[in-house]
Amino acid sequence: MHILITGGAGFIGSHLADHHLAKGDQVYVVDNLSTGSIANLEPFRGHPAFRFAEADILHWNGLTQAVAWADRIYHMAAVVGVKKVLEDPVAVMATNMTGTERVLRAIHAGGWNPQVIIASTSEVYGFNAKSSFAETDHIVLPSAGRLRWAYAVTKLADEFLAFSYARKYGLHIVVVRLFNTIGPNQVGHYGMVVPSFVKQAVRNEPLTVYGEGTQTRSFCDVRDTVVALDSLAGCPEAWGEVVNVGNDQEISIRDLAERVVQRADSNSPIHFMSYKDAYGEEFDDVTHRRPVLNKLKALTGFEPVWDLDNTLDDLIERASAKIRRVA
Repeated sequence: MHILITGGAGFIGSHLADHHLAKGDQVYVVDNLSTGSIANLEPFRGHPAFRFAEADILHWNGLTQAVAWADRIYHMAAVVGVKKVLEDPVAVMATNMTGTERVLRAIHAGGWNPQVIIASTSEVYGFNAKSSFAETDHIVLPSAGRLRWAYAVTKLADEFLAFSYARKYGLHIVVVRLFNTIGPNQVGHYGMVVPSFVKQAVRNEPLTVYGEGTQTRSFCDVRDTVVALDSLAGCPEAWGEVVNVGNDQEISIRDLAERVVQRADSNSPIHFMSYKDAYGEEFDDVTHRRPVLNKLKALTGFEPVWDLDNTLDDLIERASAKIRRVA
């Protein structure tokens, strides 16, 4: 199978590349390396089934040919992370919406109908008050002008673009709402909490918790996520659908910090920081984010293999080994 991954040097994209190369597929990755890392692709360099193009999805002149070559497309290219969103909301809007429209337009114009995964986000549920979110639940977002929500708005727009193309042209598209994916090679530069906590803990530095730490999240190991995405892309019953992808284990950020410290056998204290100090402005965070996974399981039979403790132990060992190599 020919696999095209936009944003493929990113955290999830590079794991998708690894997953498909292991299956014997041909993999073509494109990434502008604005948030992705060339280091994520180093294990594949020289692999006869792997190709990489360093290019921006907004301007890449190889898109038409790549789409015509691909049997399956994972569209992961996006500006991600709260800090990045607040720093450059213009780039968020352009990349996340215009980039997706360009990909969809190329698919339709090519006259070929590959399997397509469009990556959306659990952030689209916004301030819905339910304790866990199903795909049919209402979207509750703040009124205009709150730039923190630019990412969620662009991803919601991507969903409507995808469904519009799927309905009008019969494209084989699945929209996936990803819930807090974590795992090897993820970095904390743009506000990702788990790699930040792990890095701080193994260095015995204070773990920084924003707000009071009562907000809860549900974390899914990327090695489970890529299996779910692979299964959904090849499932005809999922085409034209939106599907939650994640793990429904839930934990508060404060408890997460304490668990990382305990599992790392760290002396790190926990430091609480206001959102204003963290982001330079007042910030309304959602109190919880837990997926209902009934649809994913019904379509694919998916069950996560990695629980949170196993993932944390793996990440702590990797971070500790890196320190030992440098020492």
